[in-house]
Amino acid sequence: MEKKPYVLPELGYGYKDLEPWISEAQLQLHHQKHHAAYVKGANAILETLDKNRQDGVDGDAKALAKAFSFNAAGLLLHALFWENLAPAANTTAKPTGKFATLIDNEFGSFERFKKEFSQTAASAEGSGWSALVYCRQTNRPLLMQIEKHNTNVIPMFRVLLVLDVWEHAYYLDYKNDRAKYVEAFWNIVNWQEVDNRLGAILK
Repeated sequence: MEKKPYVLPELGYGYKDLEPWISEAQLQLHHQKHHAAYVKGANAILETLDKNRQDGVDGDAKALAKAFSFNAAGLLLHALFWENLAPAANTTAKPTGKFATLIDNEFGSFERFKKEFSQTAASAEGSGWSALVYCRQTNRPLLMQIEKHNTNVIPMFRVLLVLDVWEHAYYLDYKNDRAKYVEAFWNIVNWQEVDNRLGAILK
């Protein structure tokens, strides 16, 4: 089977389409510079591993594994993030379908879920993510606070919704006001995509 490199995914909308919540300049910088850097970083490590194996060189296994985990997790989380965003005109204020029922059963209400998710995002130490994931063993949606891209990640928990709270995601638009950025996020969540992710898990 032919080996393939990671590629930077195209967005499903234009760079201006998330305004006023995320500006064209912010989105373009985030996608073309920061996300692209993780794609480039992951590919560079794979190339190093291939070269080391070809030349019979051991390399620093610990450093390579750690760097690959960071870059690969970064590129994958960003890909999920772009997909769970949509222009405000193309989404709804609240979720519908199976996901809406799941949220009500777990949190009691959408408002309670929104509050807990926002608190998880706002309180992430340094750079990281807020994520709503699904545990198939317990049939429950759970909140996960990810530091960097790859710390505190729980294996096998499927991601339903993620929010990037690295400063690079919002500093042009919101300076250091992460809470304001988190509040803006709720205007552009693609609830249909979130519901589709849940549906794929429950098949």
